[in-house]
Amino acid sequence: MTDIALPGAKPRRWLKRALGFLAVAGPGLIAANAGNDAGGIITYASAGAQFAYRTLFLMVLVTVALVVVQEMCARLGAYTQKGLGGLIREQFPLRASVGAMSLLFVANAGLTVSEFAGIGASMELLGVSRYIAVPIALVALWAITIFGNYTKAERVAIALSLAFVAYPIAALLAHPKWRTVGADLAAPHFAHSTAFLVLTVALIGTTITPYMQFYVASAVVDKGIGPKEYPAERVDTVNGSIVSNVVSIFIIIATAAAIGGTGALESARQAASALEPAVGSSAPTLFGAGLLGASLLAAAVVPLSSSYAIAEGLGVERSVSDSFRRAPFFFGLFTLQLLVGAGVALAPGNLIALVVNMQVLNGLITPALLVFILVLANRRSVLGAAANGPVFRAIATVCVAAVGMLALAVVLLRILGRG
Repeated sequence: MTDIALPGAKPRRWLKRALGFLAVAGPGLIAANAGNDAGGIITYASAGAQFAYRTLFLMVLVTVALVVVQEMCARLGAYTQKGLGGLIREQFPLRASVGAMSLLFVANAGLTVSEFAGIGASMELLGVSRYIAVPIALVALWAITIFGNYTKAERVAIALSLAFVAYPIAALLAHPKWRTVGADLAAPHFAHSTAFLVLTVALIGTTITPYMQFYVASAVVDKGIGPKEYPAERVDTVNGSIVSNVVSIFIIIATAAAIGGTGALESARQAASALEPAVGSSAPTLFGAGLLGASLLAAAVVPLSSSYAIAEGLGVERSVSDSFRRAPFFFGLFTLQLLVGAGVALAPGNLIALVVNMQVLNGLITPALLVFILVLANRRSVLGAAANGPVFRAIATVCVAAVGMLALAVVLLRILGRG
């Protein structure tokens, strides 16, 4: 008897695939969008304010690199069911593993400072002193994560972060020089200056930031995503990386159209002015709300990624689903990072300069950690048939090498006293 295709069979298969994607969507999207945190938003806005559209081609290249790196990390998590911390401990000598974890901790400690600085700057825009806002945020983030309401809080933070959807609208309404935008997106028009090079490293540091890689691998494992579910997770990871960087590009365009060429960004209110074409006098409030949501989300994700990686490297309990009693080291390390981040952000000084400097620090550390990721993803002993193929390996190597050369150039300029 010949099989007869039943009406609705294809829609049911489509629905099944869609539900399969929704079941695993999250780690890649959250990790990439957490990159549009206080450091990201302020650094992108500073790029637009200082160099107008000249960093746009760089952002295209950085987007390619981000997709490559994030995909490797998600694949490592799905196929090995181990986070990067555990894989580095198993696959590298002890000294190299300790070095990698130390670099991650330093980078993330600096980023946690910038997230609390973002909380302080956002609340000052909303009329609340940072000396009140930062301690309250510290206690709230700690309690929410420790007592198991993290998922709900994560959704609230993401909802607040959606305020930055206004940037594409603002960019369109600001009537930027579209011919210049197109030219700078399609080909390099870089400024030949030390300041441009340093900002380039800051942009790399805030976009391809190590905590995102460690977080996405651990989150994939924590969510139980394996090889069977990986195709859907790959879509989540790649799309999340592209969407987050499209928003980043619009932040640069909107800020360039509003205050391009005026010099380095000096205040959150300056950055908020880029939203005025879209929302008028409500720009500071909307920017403040978006910056608050982005900062709160990353202020939890950044220290969690350190805690995941280092606890895994030591082989101890690690999950937000555990209690403090079951995972004392994991939650203790998380608590320490929150305390340090909030404490430094409360010190007197310019919050905007503090945030950008932390991204430069991150950009200098990033290449060393990317080498570990690249080596792991290349090894068939780790991933088997899912290891990087020749073409992907070549692309990934070029990305890592380029990031490393830029970081080295900035270090040399600093040593020579030209930074």
